[in-house]
Amino acid sequence: MGHLPQRQFKPINAFIIVVMALGSLAYGYSASVISTTLAQPSFYTYFNLSSRPNENDIIGLMNSLYQAGGFFGTFTVAFSSDRWGRRAGIAIPGALVLVMGALLTGSVNLTMFIACRFWAGWASYALVSAIPVWMSEVVPAHNRGSLVAVHGASLLLGYCLAAWVGFCFWHLPASNNWQWRGPMILQCLPVAPLLPCLYWLPESPRWLAIQGRDAEASHILKKLHAPDEAEHELLQIKAQAEIEHRLDSSYWALFTKPSYRKRCILAFITTVSIQFCGPILINNYGPTIYKSLGFSVTKQLLYQCGWLTLAFGGGLLSLWVVDTMSRPVLLAGGITGSLVCLTIEAALVATYATSPESLAHPNESALQAAVAMFYIYIVIFESALDSGQFVYLGELFSTHLRAKGISFGVAGVNLINIVWPQVAPTAFSTIGWKFYLVFIIPGMAFATLIFLWFPNTRGMPLEEVAELFGDEANHASAQVVDKEGDSKGRGDRLLSVREPDTAGAQKLSSHHEEVISV
Repeated sequence: MGHLPQRQFKPINAFIIVVMALGSLAYGYSASVISTTLAQPSFYTYFNLSSRPNENDIIGLMNSLYQAGGFFGTFTVAFSSDRWGRRAGIAIPGALVLVMGALLTGSVNLTMFIACRFWAGWASYALVSAIPVWMSEVVPAHNRGSLVAVHGASLLLGYCLAAWVGFCFWHLPASNNWQWRGPMILQCLPVAPLLPCLYWLPESPRWLAIQGRDAEASHILKKLHAPDEAEHELLQIKAQAEIEHRLDSSYWALFTKPSYRKRCILAFITTVSIQFCGPILINNYGPTIYKSLGFSVTKQLLYQCGWLTLAFGGGLLSLWVVDTMSRPVLLAGGITGSLVCLTIEAALVATYATSPESLAHPNESALQAAVAMFYIYIVIFESALDSGQFVYLGELFSTHLRAKGISFGVAGVNLINIVWPQVAPTAFSTIGWKFYLVFIIPGMAFATLIFLWFPNTRGMPLEEVAELFGDEANHASAQVVDKEGDSKGRGDRLLSVREPDTAGAQKLSSHHEEVISV
């Protein structure tokens, strides 16, 4: 008996996702607030940045250490989420985001600010890794793509708000340190209501089933789905949980078992290839890029605000786009479209914004076209990739591996982004437009790889995705069979779990057979 879309969705699903989206918004704001901070005159004055000979290196360090902290933070998610539950995996980094926001705001010297950026990255990336784990395990399969895409749209709202808040505070006098402290403290705002709300939100029924807490899992499923669908889902989850409870869920198994290792490779390539589109450079150094094109400070900030506002619009568009096509087509198409925009951008900059003559007599139309390319780029990127990658990561891994698997995938984002922000200031000032080629050439190769060889997981129940990787032994299925002598066609739901015998053949395990009247 398959999952019926009309029986899966209940309004409480949407409510839970909206509440959890506060955590996504907190990450987006925290990750993006540095872009407008680096355009605030008071920030440079307070830390004496302009007078330092290593100014570019320090700015790069502020960004790369945030990513380095995120790299380590993602690996803490698996421990807390698997040991204490998915809600705990969200609460711990959420509390740390709150603390780091306050400490960044109160930083009294550059060392303190840079150190807090490391821990803010740790907390934010742990939070952004934990949320899709919980979302993927709570929302119904048919609506999973759209509902989990709320995660991506919400973090984009955080980006957008950070830009506009920075622009508003820029109007304060340059002598007022709240010009940069004000936007910093506001990153605490989204997690402040999220943390108490976690008490009333349900734990993941899949995690509860793995812990042997079937009654609690059943109670939560009946709240999340229609009764018949909840029963159907519980049968699958219980059978799968019984199997996965006996499976090795260590990091060692993640890399030594071929089917697990394949999922890790897919997750890592997915996130790394998307970062080769260069979103962090435009997000973190947007005002700097617009400055190199000759625009005033006001326009630098406004263009960044407009770019991030369009990013949020693209995130909303992804709620519809993400479930309209297969995952490989979505990801490969998004990467290709984004890189085409970067190619045109590089050509415009090379032609109209590099030579002394072009800078002395700027072609305003060409420079506006360069800005437009960034705007088209972000709509494509956000409608297909930012949400799409989290949906895909959540679908690749079984319940006992999901926290570790998503953390590993997000760590790929951090690993690449440790490098890009650190080298970007120097690269833009030395090789200019050629820096875009570092993204365009490998990125197109990744897009081809994803399109040709990555599996499609769209619309599949999480318990059935294992079949794509050759793990039939770990697959639980539920079906309705007719009861003998029942003239009305009523049936029993037979839950069968297939396990390999010693000869490698498949057989029906009587130990895992359960019949429930329907």
